[in-house]
Amino acid sequence: MGREAQVKSYFRALRIALRYRWSFLGAILCAIGVGFFWGANIGAVYPLVQIAFSEEPLVRQWEKRLQQLQEKVAHLRVAMAAWEQEAGLELLGTDPEAKSKYLSLRRELLIGERYLRWSQIGFRWIVPLLPEDRFAVLVFLCILLILGTVLKSLLLILQAVLAARFAQLATFELRQRLFSHVLRLDLAAFHREGANQIMSRATHDLGAISAGLECLCGKLAREPLKMVACLVGAALISWRLLLLTLLVTPVAGYTIRWLGKTLKRAHTRAMANMAELYAALEAALRGIAVVKAFTMEKQEEKRFHTTSKHYFRNAMRIARYDALLHPVIEILGITTIILGILAGGWLVLRGDTHLLGIKITDRPLELPALVLFFAFLAGAADPVRKLSDVYGQLQRAAAAADRVFEILDRPAQISDPSAPLVLPRHRRHLTFENVSFCYEPGQPVLRDISLEIPFGQRWAIVGPSGCGKTTLVSLIPRFMDPTRGRVLLDGIDIRLVRLRELRQQIGLVTQEPILFDDTVFNNIRYGSLHATRAQVEDAARRAYAHEFIVHDLPQGYETRIGPFGCRLSGGQRQRIALARAILRDPAILILDEATSQLDLESERLIHQALQEFTAGRTTLIITHRLSTLALADQIVLMEDGTVVAMGSHAELLRASPAYRRLWEIAAAA
Repeated sequence: MGREAQVKSYFRALRIALRYRWSFLGAILCAIGVGFFWGANIGAVYPLVQIAFSEEPLVRQWEKRLQQLQEKVAHLRVAMAAWEQEAGLELLGTDPEAKSKYLSLRRELLIGERYLRWSQIGFRWIVPLLPEDRFAVLVFLCILLILGTVLKSLLLILQAVLAARFAQLATFELRQRLFSHVLRLDLAAFHREGANQIMSRATHDLGAISAGLECLCGKLAREPLKMVACLVGAALISWRLLLLTLLVTPVAGYTIRWLGKTLKRAHTRAMANMAELYAALEAALRGIAVVKAFTMEKQEEKRFHTTSKHYFRNAMRIARYDALLHPVIEILGITTIILGILAGGWLVLRGDTHLLGIKITDRPLELPALVLFFAFLAGAADPVRKLSDVYGQLQRAAAAADRVFEILDRPAQISDPSAPLVLPRHRRHLTFENVSFCYEPGQPVLRDISLEIPFGQRWAIVGPSGCGKTTLVSLIPRFMDPTRGRVLLDGIDIRLVRLRELRQQIGLVTQEPILFDDTVFNNIRYGSLHATRAQVEDAARRAYAHEFIVHDLPQGYETRIGPFGCRLSGGQRQRIALARAILRDPAILILDEATSQLDLESERLIHQALQEFTAGRTTLIITHRLSTLALADQIVLMEDGTVVAMGSHAELLRASPAYRRLWEIAAAA
């Protein structure tokens, strides 16, 4: 993804965040307050230095200073009036030198009048508050400084909380959007990427976006305002001297920009490595029994070590670039301050207003003003140092936003039609009409399959692993759509009806029953939320699950069964999954290897339940178990994505060598 698209992704996340405008505005107002008190507290250096380097009370110093300004302005007014009287205004249009002198004198007068006006305002409002004693003034200024620091700290705390709220609310909404969108993606998307990529985006990447938004509303709003307050204060002392000290700024900007691009690339690679780590962890932990049974702990350690090493290398690359940012900023900051010290020191020590023939100040700098100038420069350097961290976090957030919006922008291949047809309850035929399907272009999994399954019949689909059995039945609830051909339910193309109406008619029991970390009651009622207690218990009885639920589980139907039903046996999990399907009362029942991992007793009970429940509904059974085939009215044999034979068990034994071979293998097992 190009840089422009990456920036666009981050701003899309920001637009979502800006819906929570009150948190954002509150954080910005607090940041303005922090910036004001930051500059005001530094400004206290000026009167403190005046007290330290003068034996006169501060009030007397300001009175003298005000008197000097008044005398200077009066002198400039007299000088200008005399110049106008002697030279005449008519020379301004003909004599360039006279015009230059006139404008220079006028500018000096305007500056003097401005300084006098602000000094008079300050004298009128501030001086009456100051005591006469020098130490008392010092105590008064220190109290003001403490109060300013307390107010700044309170605003800082409030701003941090509001910035965190702003970021967390935006992340909450993005996480909900991502999860909702992922639930609507077709199953083929999960086959291509796996759940680990989505888990990485929903946790690690959204965490990076949250940190970036918090920095944006926190440090990025606060630190520049602190810096601006200091730069404005320094500019009021001498804007030309400030420009001189900022000569290294373009170099700093170029360096930070280069480091930022490199950091973003490194963060993108690190996030991809994090997804690989999730995949390695998921594979090892989900298959922990197999890992232990085959004593593959060392091999899994090596595999995880390799993946973790890749992440480590990218993390160290990020750390190196992050480490570079701080010294670069610090070197450029100290260079700026040294330039200010050298230039300002020359002006104060020589009592001059020019440096190398260039006018720097309108009047000679005094020591307190120069010290305050240096304090403002130091005050501006601290926000710059903190902003170096922010830049790295923003680059990480931008890289994360690319990955999150890549999922959010992925269109759902399976969706409701714009003008859906009404789908009555299935009563006639389920038809596969010239159906082909491929997960990847040019690699077909199903090839030109045509089947017509009458309502109420039980069809078994058999064949070697990988021949496309599960893919074929996954087309019925529209987990995927055929690449070519149609699936018809009572003559209606299922792509022309609402997904909800279609899937409400389908019950699914898989080889590995998917149960949730909830009570037995809620797991059975999953998908039938309006079912009553009596209906849930009736479904459990029909699945031969009621007895073990009541007698073997500590809290009966209110027993929590753990993640994926880990506190139950395989047979118990399968009977609860079957009870869930029975409660839904589907017109079509799909059993995908539903009895392949059961003990004999559990298999007998489930077969008995299925024998009763499948009457009067269309049933498709994927199985390798001979006992399950006894349920089937018709058997479909598949090989390499095609149907190679159909018929009853006896017909296929006579006519199909491939079926006979499968039967012999199953019988031998």
